Formats: sequence, structure tokens, C-alpha cells
Amino acid sequence: MRSPLRYALLLLIAIPFVAAAQAAGIRTVARTGVVYESYSFGTGLAFDHISELTIPVTVTQHFGNRVTVDLGTAYASASVSGSGGRIDHSGLIDTDIRTTVSVIPGRLLFNLVTTLPTGATTVPQALIPLFGATATDLLGFTTPNFGSGGGVSAGFASAFKLGQNWAAGTGVSYRYGASYKPVEGGTEMSVGGEARMRLGVEGPFGGGKYFRGALVYTTSAANDMGGGNQSVIGDRALAYAAVSMPLGRGNLALYGWEMRRLRPRGFDQPGAVVVPRGNVLAFGGRLERPMSPKVTLVPLIEFRHELTGPTDKMELLGYLVRTGTDFRYHLSDRATAVVQAQLAFGTLKDVTSVSLFGPRLGALIEWSR
Repeated sequence: MRSPLRYALLLLIAIPFVAAAQAAGIRTVARTGVVYESYSFGTGLAFDHISELTIPVTVTQHFGNRVTVDLGTAYASASVSGSGGRIDHSGLIDTDIRTTVSVIPGRLLFNLVTTLPTGATTVPQALIPLFGATATDLLGFTTPNFGSGGGVSAGFASAFKLGQNWAAGTGVSYRYGASYKPVEGGTEMSVGGEARMRLGVEGPFGGGKYFRGALVYTTSAANDMGGGNQSVIGDRALAYAAVSMPLGRGNLALYGWEMRRLRPRGFDQPGAVVVPRGNVLAFGGRLERPMSPKVTLVPLIEFRHELTGPTDKMELLGYLVRTGTDFRYHLSDRATAVVQAQLAFGTLKDVTSVSLFGPRLGALIEWSR
């Protein structure tokens, strides 16, 4: 499962992205690089350090004016260390192949996503603490999940005008996950289907400002774990809003999003393995300031706050503040390089409050033709 914020709005932004790329005559876009993230923790947890290195690879290819194919995968290497020793994992993650077909140009898109199980499908019991730590939304690792049994999802997205300058977008999709054995020596898990509905709106308002907002609702069937046991997860609701505006020579973007995971239906049934309720809140800002025709400096700051718990009253899991800057350099008309330097600090709550601190460093390149 990918990060919810990164992929939940993809259908809603697909229509303007495809149209803009085709209008500019761009046929192929390729991106790669390397991102290193690390967190050190104060005393009180079972682990004191987590790190992850990701080498992402994505390619977007346009075929004519109606078909776009995206391929995305990555190589990831992660480790967690503590009093019990060190746990490591390295390898490819799952590969997504997304085909977008413009059924009615500018009005209706059909999306088909095939997830190939090129990542870690069945893992040793010892890796579970590492996988759990990197999947935490609070920390926001570039690679939150290392593999699954694969699957297929399909859906439609549509856009229509609201007045002269505003537009709305809607989307629905359904995902089928293939059965797989997640833990060595365990039983095969039959993955429940997942339905997702989206509604978004965007447009300009006073003084050069621009607004984007979206609501996403996701519901999942239970995962059959065998032996009469089922893993159940509650419905998830995500709200997102962003405003961009000119500021001096640059452009300021302010954003916020909140994701709520509700108590699952059937949580009190025999054999139910319940995913706890959750609430992740984030808001931040980015200032894009050109320093020269080729160089853009992008300072940023973000705050995240997460609550979780099995009962009606959730408890604080932790909060995090991330700040730093991106440095963008236009190598040519076809290539752009980005260097990232960010620093995060905050608190995790277990039995006691534990401090966390760590950098995110990256070097990425995008090429188009």
C-alpha cells in the first residue's frame, strides 16, 4: 500500500496533467535519484535508530493523444537497530503499471493499475518490527511498504467546469488484491477488495491566488487470514486543501490534510484482528523563489500529528516538525535536478515520551522529451 496522501488524489489530477503534457508536446518523462532518511530516538523504545535509502524509478510514456502509461518502482534498503540487535532488509518494492485512457478527451478518463509483486511478498517473522516502523504515517518514509501479493485496480475519473474559471473532479475505483503468504511459516492471506471515491475542486480567486481541495473516502473488506481469523480495517476519510499565491518574486503554497481511520465493522466478532483507529493531521508551506533563470530555492516546513487507539478515545502516537529546502537546477530544456536537505524533530509516545531527530537527504533528476 502506498502513502495515502501521495496516491489518493491521483485520479483527480490526472486530467490536467495529461492535457498539459500533450499540449507541451512531451511524450516521455523519466525520473530517478536517491533519497536517504534516518531517525534517532531517545531511550524508552525497543529501537533507537531507523534508516532507509530509496532509489525510485518512474517512467511516463504518452501514446498518441489518448493513452498514457506510467511505470513506477524502487529499490529500498532499510534497517532498525536497538537493544535486541539490528534488522535489515534490501530489495525491490512492488512495481505499478498505470494505464490512463482518455475516453472523452478532457472529460472522462479510465485508469487501470497493475501491481506486480516484485517486492517482498513473504518475509521472516524477524522483519515485522522493521516493516511496522517504516509504515508509520507520522514518520512519512519515502518507501512505507516493501511488498504485497500484487493486484489490479480500475476506475474512472471525470472533470467538469464550475462557472468560468473553476472546475470539479470526481473519481471512483476498485482494487482487487491477490492472495499471498505475508510471513514465513504462516498461512496464506486472502486480501479483501477496496473501493475508493473522490471529489475535488480547484480554481483561482482574488489577487492571483489558487485553491485546490479534495475529499477521498475508502472502504475495505476484511482480509481472510485463515483458521477463522480476519484482519479488519475501518473506513478511511481524507480531506486535503491547498492555496498558492504570489509572494514577491516567488510563489507561496500553503496546504493541510487530515486522514481519519474509523473503527472497523465487525471489530467485536470472534477471530477479528483489528487495525486500531487513527487520525493523522498535517499542514505546511513551501516558498518557490527563483534565484536565477536556472536556479530555484524552495524552503519548506511541515507539521504532522498522529493519534491512534482501539477505543473511542484515541491517544497521542506522536508529532513531528520537518523543515529544510529543495534546490532546483534546470540542467537543460529537457532535464531538471533537485537536491533535498531536510531535518525532522519531534516526539513519539509509548509508555513515556521519546524524542526523535533525523535528516532527509535526496538528489533527484527528471528528464523529458
